[in-house]
Amino acid sequence: MSKVSPWSFSRIKSFEQCPKKFYHLKVSKDFKEPETEAMLYGTAVHLAAEEYIRDGTPIPAKFGYVKPVLDSLMKFKGEFLCEYEMGLTEDLEACGFKADDVWYRGIADLVILNKEEKTAYVIDYKTSKNTRYADKGQLELMALATFKHFPEVETVKGGLLFVVCEELIKDEYKKEDAPKLWAKWLGDYKRMEKAFENDVWNANQSGLCRRHCIVTECVHNGRN
Repeated sequence: MSKVSPWSFSRIKSFEQCPKKFYHLKVSKDFKEPETEAMLYGTAVHLAAEEYIRDGTPIPAKFGYVKPVLDSLMKFKGEFLCEYEMGLTEDLEACGFKADDVWYRGIADLVILNKEEKTAYVIDYKTSKNTRYADKGQLELMALATFKHFPEVETVKGGLLFVVCEELIKDEYKKEDAPKLWAKWLGDYKRMEKAFENDVWNANQSGLCRRHCIVTECVHNGRN
């Protein structure tokens, strides 16, 4: 298995943001992204939502605002799969998340599988306060993996559910569109693969470099 694999949406977006930062965080691992309060909060909300939908565990009072949104999801018909792990081989065949030949990995916060309608609803919870930086690419990859893991599904209705501002960024994917979507993502993957093959990790300078990037050895950082 190549060092570039297994890959994921977050891994490929990290590479696109800045190959040099990606290298230090994911390849050489000589820098580590610290856990922020926002990250810890998001993890706690995800766990509360998972346990509420899967087990009926009461939601902690501090996260009570998410209950009405989750209750609306639970009215849907179908099988509910929480934190559902999906793996794909390089031949784009379904496999286990930790299989030896796993090439792509993705975890759906919630899948509602309606076999009668040949439809799956794929939901990803977001705890951002607004939808300004919403990226539906994550939904595309989840839809593509869902088509492979559940061959009977012909339509995936995806949604980025912003639980704080109660907004839903949604999109719909048809099984027949999968080859076109894969062509785009495989192109992105090939660019990342080429960086590994050539060991070239160019920095992408942005307004975040000086104050927010932890890779202090980068010439654009300004804090080294």
